[in-house]
Amino acid sequence: MIRSYYNLSIEMKKLNDKKEFEKAIDLFSKYEEKSNETICDLSVNQVLKSFTNRKDFQGGLNIHQRYLSRIEENSFILASLIHFYMEFGNVNVAEELFTKSKNKTVGMYGAMMKGYIKNSLFNKAIEIFFKIENPDEINYVLLLNACSRIGTEETLNIVKKILLNLPNSYQNNKNILTTAFDAFIKCNDLSNAEKIFPKIKRTVISYGNLMKFYNKNNQEEKTLTLYKQMIIDNNIQLDPIIYVHLINAAAHIGILSRR
Repeated sequence: MIRSYYNLSIEMKKLNDKKEFEKAIDLFSKYEEKSNETICDLSVNQVLKSFTNRKDFQGGLNIHQRYLSRIEENSFILASLIHFYMEFGNVNVAEELFTKSKNKTVGMYGAMMKGYIKNSLFNKAIEIFFKIENPDEINYVLLLNACSRIGTEETLNIVKKILLNLPNSYQNNKNILTTAFDAFIKCNDLSNAEKIFPKIKRTVISYGNLMKFYNKNNQEEKTLTLYKQMIIDNNIQLDPIIYVHLINAAAHIGILSRR
């Protein structure tokens, strides 16, 4: 019996991964009817994710109420519950859950940061980051994302400081560096965006962002040079936005040459 209830969480995860959230909820309900005492914490966590993705607030609220004591003792489920409330804009409830927790994990901090960003509370996401003792990759990415959303001189300085003090294990982390690149673009720091560009995983989006930045700063020749580099990266599929940036650059260069 215990084995079958453990398998429930595995089956539910498979359904959630396939975005078959209603099926995952139905499966959970069938097991719950037999006995909710033997349902493992992993299954409770999965059903919370199902209700969150289905945008079913009442369903998630019912789970919170029925499994309250277990949720409060499990930081993994608590992180999912914080995410649930943040997704529905119930920031105060999420903050209360976080504050009451005695074991604040990096996952819970990440859920809070992601929730703050979701609800456009970017400064709060930045503030809570600096309370984390040992941030993980996701925490760093969320911080840089929050900084890019604000795009001020102050947040630009935070981005620079974070990159200078990154732990050795994250120095070449593509996700962190790519998010930092986006932050430099949003904060209008062309010099640092150019420096970090060779270190990131280059995509059609990152190329497009840098081209747009060059055009915005009247450096259209660099847009054309960047396009040549993009062609060398032959694994990148061009999209219409790239051609728009190229046309704008070429047109502006042509206008200047006729003056």
